[in-house]
Amino acid sequence: MSEGGGATHSNAWLSSDSFMAVVALSYCKPSLHPLRFHHHCGNLWKRENVRSSRGASSTVTAMFWRSEKSPQVREFDISLSNYPLTGSDTTTEEGPKVISLSVVSSISEITPSEWDACALDSSQPQSYNPFLMHGFLSSLEDTGCATRETGWMPLHIVAKDESGHVLGVSPLYLKSHSYGEFVFDHSWADAYRSFGGRYYPKLQSCVPFTPVTGPRILTRDTPFKDQVFDAIVSAMTQLAAKLQVSSLHITFPSGAEWNKLKEKGFSQRIGMQYHWKNRDYKNFDEFLMDMKQSKRKNIRQERKKIGTQNLKMRRLRGDEIKARHWDSFYDFYRNTTDNKWGTPYLTRDFFHYMASKLGDGVLLVLAEENEEPVAGALNLIGGDTLFGRLWGCRPDSYYPSLHFEACYYQAIEAAIELNLKTVEAGAQGEHKIQRGYLPVKTYSCHYIIDEGFRQAIDEFLVRESNQVDYVIKLLHESGPFKDTIE
Repeated sequence: MSEGGGATHSNAWLSSDSFMAVVALSYCKPSLHPLRFHHHCGNLWKRENVRSSRGASSTVTAMFWRSEKSPQVREFDISLSNYPLTGSDTTTEEGPKVISLSVVSSISEITPSEWDACALDSSQPQSYNPFLMHGFLSSLEDTGCATRETGWMPLHIVAKDESGHVLGVSPLYLKSHSYGEFVFDHSWADAYRSFGGRYYPKLQSCVPFTPVTGPRILTRDTPFKDQVFDAIVSAMTQLAAKLQVSSLHITFPSGAEWNKLKEKGFSQRIGMQYHWKNRDYKNFDEFLMDMKQSKRKNIRQERKKIGTQNLKMRRLRGDEIKARHWDSFYDFYRNTTDNKWGTPYLTRDFFHYMASKLGDGVLLVLAEENEEPVAGALNLIGGDTLFGRLWGCRPDSYYPSLHFEACYYQAIEAAIELNLKTVEAGAQGEHKIQRGYLPVKTYSCHYIIDEGFRQAIDEFLVRESNQVDYVIKLLHESGPFKDTIE
């Protein structure tokens, strides 16, 4: 959900000591346009009868396209095998003996309380992640954003005990393209196709349109949660084999999951985002005093421009955000997508649905001119993190430095005010560094079915990881903070 996350400004701010770092960073970026395959790959799969977790069996009908051939329609059984529990914690009369695994075609088939219990137990209260909650994910499905028609067919994994209690879940989608993921594998798809393979459809465990780190295997906090984790991963790989897909991808998992999944045959990939860290600041000026003098001066000059343009900044939460605000923000969002990509991921209804379900967890920054909104930035509030996502402004308008104010400086002020540890400002954007956002690693895991292709991918990932590590080191060395600040 970071389509509007990048700035449209030039990189004229770069100092000479950071120039080489940014040149190195550009080497890591994908070169393929993100909408190259979207329109002709959106509906390769057709759901016919994916029954709920209460059903005895499930089937999915798939339409495969091959070069210069008519599409082939096949039906697959997607029922999953039970997973036996072992160990002292499961040998008592009361303890479960078997985990039943199933696939559901909509998150609505799991109650919000059951799903959220798994998400909260996996994240811990201090790391509450709103993107993993039923309210956010169901908003994407209910408003037509993450559906079969958009190439995001839900096939969520559910693990239950013999009494039907949900022990774990995982958001999973059958995808016919690679858009809205922010871990770029378009070149993998091209290579796979050039050797006569069919890369799409593929399985993807993630939060659609949102490059946010967090657990992807969501388990209740039970004595046998590690076995539930193993059972869900086993179910994913079993489903990949049944559907005869090329691959299974788990993107932006937690670091702990990333390490566990390596042991289960997943290839490991790293990426990079830019996060701001709160060093117990009492106000924005305290943060500025940790910056190098030139960076501090630049930020103050940028912030002064807001007042000189007769702009007023507002931060609205929960019920303070009215329907008219969301309608304005959707127009801003569409202006961003129309100018950059041409195809929006999110619908107007999504913002209204999401806001009604997440309540005070939503923070909308608005810039107003003569009391009329002219730009906005969307943020979600987590347990210890403010997640900055989308940005947009009124068409045919340009306000110098407003993007930086709305997306970065207002987010920092809000995080200090709410006593949050981190601001995650979405994907990409080296311009964030000079404004206090430093590079951090992100993770993804990839289960490639074809052994030969997996070996080639693994060799590529070693080289790519070395490059990303080197770039992160360079960017930290040329960072905006005083040398005494770690």
